[in-house]
Amino acid sequence: MNFIKKVILLLFTVIFCTAVPSDVSALADKEITAPSAVLMDAQTGKVLYQKNAHEVRACASITKVMTLTLVMEAIDSGKILWSDKVTASAHAASMGGSDIWLEQGETMTVDEMVKATIVASANDAAVALAEHICGTEDEFVTQMNLKAKQLGMKETVFKNCNGLDEDGHVTSAYDVALMSKELIKHKKILEYSCIWMDHLRGGKTQLVNTNKLLKTYQGITGLKTGTTSQAGSCISATAERNGMGLIAVVLGSKTGKERFSDASKLLDYGFANYTMYTPEKPQEAITDIPVKNGMKPLVKTNLNINSNVLIAKGDKEKITYDISLPKELTAPVQKGDKIGKIIYKNSGNQIIEYPITAADSVKEITFGDIFDIIFKNLIGS
Repeated sequence: MNFIKKVILLLFTVIFCTAVPSDVSALADKEITAPSAVLMDAQTGKVLYQKNAHEVRACASITKVMTLTLVMEAIDSGKILWSDKVTASAHAASMGGSDIWLEQGETMTVDEMVKATIVASANDAAVALAEHICGTEDEFVTQMNLKAKQLGMKETVFKNCNGLDEDGHVTSAYDVALMSKELIKHKKILEYSCIWMDHLRGGKTQLVNTNKLLKTYQGITGLKTGTTSQAGSCISATAERNGMGLIAVVLGSKTGKERFSDASKLLDYGFANYTMYTPEKPQEAITDIPVKNGMKPLVKTNLNINSNVLIAKGDKEKITYDISLPKELTAPVQKGDKIGKIIYKNSGNQIIEYPITAADSVKEITFGDIFDIIFKNLIGS
């Protein structure tokens, strides 16, 4: 009899006491055929699904995500311009695999080279850009590895800038998601990653995007495919719907068809089970705080909800908040000073924090200010 009671108690615990996010349908690893995959929220970097996400693997031309990140940074900083002429060296022209058949001494603009790199996955264009920025591909690769460390990419070592198979040139699905998240901060790149077909050399060279999801998946914005014998078929797919951006990374698929299928499943899972939530601004966060030794006795608070947060669908009712504000401030207070904070939580776990700031400035009162007040009162009387 005691045994039966224990079994019933165990079943009750498993069924009713296991914490499961509301309305989130599990995505079984067997549904993803690739050996390694990850789904990430493009805004926060939160991982929504992972399968061997930190397994060290080759990633082929997805390497160019980091190459393009450094190119975009060089453009943003003014080091290079979209209109700059890039001259292909003998080294750049010697690249095999996917290319646009650059000849030594041939010139194209940065704009054209970027287009070739992301749309046609041109290895020669990627090397030409690298040399244009750093002088040599080796120096550019050094910068790629430094950037990887800055982004927290712990499983990544770059040996070249285009992703051709090379011993020790490795990364992971998680690291690819991190660098993809960094690249798409440069919104301009999405204008290139969404191109299906284009031309170079006055129409003589046709570019066709290798990312077939551009034709089949709603909300797709990019980003990069890759295929080599060591890496298999890979993709970092970015998509956006209703203000929610997702990054799906698939490494090591057996075929291109399987990588696109897996990426679609990952994105479908994310869009079906998660949503963007705009936190409500509680009235008690907007109040007056007494100011000691100030020209004004009170300062009003301000709360700017300037970003959304990803939550599981159905979790909105679980959102709570904690407000932290001082009972009193001491002058001087500058408009915009952080004077408190509000923390939003989902089932008790922090999901986002916003500062509560001073809506106005309050000058510190001085002896001269006191004298002026007394004098004005005397004159007034």
